[in-house]
Amino acid sequence: MMALAALAVIVSACSPGDREPIVRTVILTPEIPAEAKMKCADPVNLPDRDLTGAETVNLWGRDRAALRICETRRAAAVGEAKPK
Repeated sequence: MMALAALAVIVSACSPGDREPIVRTVILTPEIPAEAKMKCADPVNLPDRDLTGAETVNLWGRDRAALRICETRRAAAVGEAKPK
């Protein structure tokens, strides 16, 4: 108990008194890499007719591949984990 009282006296002796503490706020805005600003590819244009099954799979595959490539590039630019 005596040690606690001594500690309280020592700590209070180091107080700054009536002075207000100086607090500085610095706002840091990170620079966004150019790769993260690149526009992703637009979806493929579909013809104005019914698509065959092969065309549907082919065009869907192109859109999915473009989306994955774009997201991988964006994630790498901003330092995120690679999407699964």
